[in-house]
Amino acid sequence: MQIELHKITVRELAAGYEDNNENGVRAYGGRLDVRPPYQREFVYKEKQRDAVIDTLTQGFPLNVMYWAVREDGTYEIIDGQQRTISICQYVLGEFSAVCFNVPTYRAFHNLQDDEQEKILNYELQIYICSGTDSEKLKWFKTINIAGEELTEQELRNAVYAGSWVSDAKRYFSKNGAPAAKIGGDYLAGSAIRQDYLETAISWISDGNIEVYMSNHQHDASAAPLWQFFQAVITWVETSFRPTKERKKIMKGVDWGWLYKQYKDKVFDFQEIDNEVKRLILDDDVTKKTGIYPYILTRKEKYLSIRAFTDAQKLAAYERQGGYCADCGHHFELSQMEADHITPWHAGGRTVAENCQMLCRDCNRKKSGK
Repeated sequence: MQIELHKITVRELAAGYEDNNENGVRAYGGRLDVRPPYQREFVYKEKQRDAVIDTLTQGFPLNVMYWAVREDGTYEIIDGQQRTISICQYVLGEFSAVCFNVPTYRAFHNLQDDEQEKILNYELQIYICSGTDSEKLKWFKTINIAGEELTEQELRNAVYAGSWVSDAKRYFSKNGAPAAKIGGDYLAGSAIRQDYLETAISWISDGNIEVYMSNHQHDASAAPLWQFFQAVITWVETSFRPTKERKKIMKGVDWGWLYKQYKDKVFDFQEIDNEVKRLILDDDVTKKTGIYPYILTRKEKYLSIRAFTDAQKLAAYERQGGYCADCGHHFELSQMEADHITPWHAGGRTVAENCQMLCRDCNRKKSGK
């Protein structure tokens, strides 16, 4: 890979800047692709964005950026997307910042002529490199952008960059994207950090994300993924009719897996709603987000039932004289485990009177572990 250092002014960089959403972001007279398929969405916070502008106005050196030359002679950003967008948006008047030691927020058009010229004439250091796609992608994966490590899905987007990723990001990778509008209440994480896309692919592929992306890398459309996602969300909303309060405990649930297992089952909405109410009020249920998976699967592991305290275990052990309540053999306390005498699902509470000590073997046989 060949690398050459170039100096480019802010004026040159911001010339022809356009952000056309799904169609991409261009700068440098339209010759620079600011957001290639493998790049992340804009994630800078206001403080980070303002720091870039302050660096320019103070005349301090800004970290070098890296561009790659394409076969047609245009460029794409390998590192520096966040800084580039911050600079161009400020020059185009899209936000205000504290600069030139004036303790008030000012937009670019509020600056004096000499202040504007200082920013426009600021020279950015750009390393322009040429090489194969695999070399550029490998380099991209090793670069730390603005101190924020790439997420696993952002890296996957780089490795499997192509028509499919570009189309999938239209649905899943922006705040306010279609996936966020219809399913944001049920998804954990952030759209722009690719969490929604990662979740959708995991749902449809049973967790085999890399295999799915590899198989579909060159597909022209991600419509099958979007259609599957819509089917999952429609099933959740029509089957459980969640209220705003219910949605709080439905966020981050593995709805894709549950949909595949139970989509053909007819549910009694009122019966489910009554059980949800009971479980929400049950202090022994420590993981409320596991309520719906438990109702469908009847596996108590989703609820993280409150454990007996060490004091309750010791009291039961002393009461039993150290003998297992099942097999009757004597064990040290460390060799035994606490168990509900009346099972939790049968109404047994996690209280001292309902605690018994079993040896590990007996406890595992009883619980089916």
